[in-house]
Amino acid sequence: MKAVVIQKPGELALKDVDIPVPPKGFARIKVKAAAICATDLEIIDGNIPANYPIIPGHEWSGTVDCVGDEADAHWVGKNVVGSNDVVCLRCEACLNGNWRYCESFEEIGFRRNGAYAEYVIVPVYGLCEKPDNISFEHAALCEPLGVALGTFKKAKAKSGDTLLIMGAGSIGLSMLAVGKAMGMRKIVVCATKESRLRTAKAMGAYATVATSEENIETAMKKLHPGGTDLIIDATGIEECIQSCLRIAKRGGTVMLAGYGRGKTISIRMDDIHVKNLKVIGAGNNWNMFKKAVNLMEEGLVDLSCFITHRLCLDEFDKGLDMARRRPDGFIKAVFINE
Repeated sequence: MKAVVIQKPGELALKDVDIPVPPKGFARIKVKAAAICATDLEIIDGNIPANYPIIPGHEWSGTVDCVGDEADAHWVGKNVVGSNDVVCLRCEACLNGNWRYCESFEEIGFRRNGAYAEYVIVPVYGLCEKPDNISFEHAALCEPLGVALGTFKKAKAKSGDTLLIMGAGSIGLSMLAVGKAMGMRKIVVCATKESRLRTAKAMGAYATVATSEENIETAMKKLHPGGTDLIIDATGIEECIQSCLRIAKRGGTVMLAGYGRGKTISIRMDDIHVKNLKVIGAGNNWNMFKKAVNLMEEGLVDLSCFITHRLCLDEFDKGLDMARRRPDGFIKAVFINE
């Protein structure tokens, strides 16, 4: 089969590799769509630990081609999305649903081969059937949508809360979609450039702020004069996080959903201490695929506008280059396998 393989950081190529055989409890998926995530670039660059050589890709959908021993054969032929978490299912963390805390946790696309390929191996226990009214490419976006759902769950967000989202990439825009579906109030989306905010406006943001043209803290005093109930940073950038802590209202919540690329940042402790802020880490999906599928199926969330470029695997270098440069109008590129 064809697969994009990162041989080592900075070295990747499209290769012919053996079609994988699913082990006990796993399924082989014929990949129909695999979206490019900015995190994949970090694996390519060596900024996230991975088991090289590795096939990246953790935003996918496809059809179950076959299953291994002790796996339910009824999945064969089903169109699916699914969890990337490979866990033991026996430890205390797993039994409580906290798969990410499993001692043996591994993630597809990071520690195990991912979906930039014609086939990918995934655990059967994490599969979720794709409804007929959701396209394969749209279904591949259940993963970033699940990140947003997990973030709001951790935040204990409520309908009527005011919301500020730092960042207008796919994660930030997924936060916007979920926030609107939940009935959050006066949702503001912030990004560096006005061009990055067009989609946020089209999706119904209450207001947008381009920080290259306007100071975010000054703008938020006008937009949320009583302070902001919930702020989600989807950038991982030091200056953005510092602003989040200053903007949040007393007793408010700041969710850190952006990847920090291993950097150490400086914050003013009193911005948290004096205002009694709740600052919570909010990375990853946390088993939200079924909820994400339900929202899509019922039309409560539509992320189809995210997909701005459709490519085949042969064009992987073009897709990754766009993901890195983020040209005007770009949000997501998706590899489509016929």
